[in-house]
Amino acid sequence: MIRILNTPGCGTGGKEFCTTVDTLTHREPHSMLAAMFSGRHTVCKESEKGYVFIDRDGKHFRHILNWLRDGVAPIFNLSDLERVELLREAEYYQLLGLVDRINEVLNKKEDEQMDPDFTRGDIIKCVQHAYAVGGRVRLIGVNLSGLDLSKLHLSLPHMGVDFSLACLKNVNFSCANLHLARFQVN
Repeated sequence: MIRILNTPGCGTGGKEFCTTVDTLTHREPHSMLAAMFSGRHTVCKESEKGYVFIDRDGKHFRHILNWLRDGVAPIFNLSDLERVELLREAEYYQLLGLVDRINEVLNKKEDEQMDPDFTRGDIIKCVQHAYAVGGRVRLIGVNLSGLDLSKLHLSLPHMGVDFSLACLKNVNFSCANLHLARFQVN
């Protein structure tokens, strides 16, 4: 049994964790924790109780231990800030499996947030209406990420569609008529 402190000395507000060498070395055998407790290195123990001091914030260490025990961490239950903090700790301890899992969740969340504000059909209707009434199409600051706007006529008489400050991540404009279209960025 190993006792880990995140603050030197007892009773100073630190957190104490108890685990086994097998837990620290089995799931992620190439991690810093596995290297520390593999027996290849001398680990400095504090006091007669055998505490090992690790100079890190202990806030997420229980998640680290749960990951090492059973491959599960409550990533979906954490706030964005807590996910980033846990990612930082996982990177520090070189827990590549946990790093990959957290990045999957962060990337999925980012993809979900990238739902466009309009559909291809909505854009076509806007352009047709503006053309019919002699108006403009201003898509300033809207999210159009991932839309297929290929082969669309996005030019109006004397002006084009205004895409200024719009999110255009992965928009397909291939073969679209963008004559006079405006793409102002910050």
